[in-house]
Amino acid sequence: MVNDKGAAGTFNAPDALFARDFNEALVHQIVVAFQANARLGTRAQKDRGAVNHSTKKPWRQKGTGRARAGMTSSPLWRGGGKIFPNSPDENFSHKVNRKMYRAGLCSILSQLAREDRVRVVDEFRVEQPKTKLLAQKVRSMGFDGVLVITDEIDQNLRLSSRNLPNVEVISVRHANPVALVRFPSVLLTKAALAKLEEMLK
Repeated sequence: MVNDKGAAGTFNAPDALFARDFNEALVHQIVVAFQANARLGTRAQKDRGAVNHSTKKPWRQKGTGRARAGMTSSPLWRGGGKIFPNSPDENFSHKVNRKMYRAGLCSILSQLAREDRVRVVDEFRVEQPKTKLLAQKVRSMGFDGVLVITDEIDQNLRLSSRNLPNVEVISVRHANPVALVRFPSVLLTKAALAKLEEMLK
């Protein structure tokens, strides 16, 4: 437990979330899968049928001493199409079973607890939508960079946190493995912890 001034206390954390063995292979799998599933297949290249070109033969077939050429869209030519172009609808998604995903999140939380990188607070709010107020609050609690997980994000907290590069505030339903491993510390509200336990049991 920690309060707004950074004073620490004790808290009985649920074993289901914070007493798992660290499974490095599983954590790696769910982190890679989460990043891959967020990837958009927006890259696209043109093959020889899609490039803008003329169908005129560049030169006659024989007698010039040069190699035969039929079209300037050939992949061998500068400005020609790609042999194996990237498709814009390429699928990068990875399948992860729900049970594996939940076990991976619990494994991350357990390791963070062992490394003393998790804190629990009664509630986390700011009175006004000011970045300066939130930055002061985070520093007073003893954090340099922190992921704050709350049960719900109010307008003041959302507006105050969006311009701080070392602070991210997310709701408990958006808790994900990439955010958990990216920040040096994680701060959970009591209500968020209760919801997280219900989600991952």
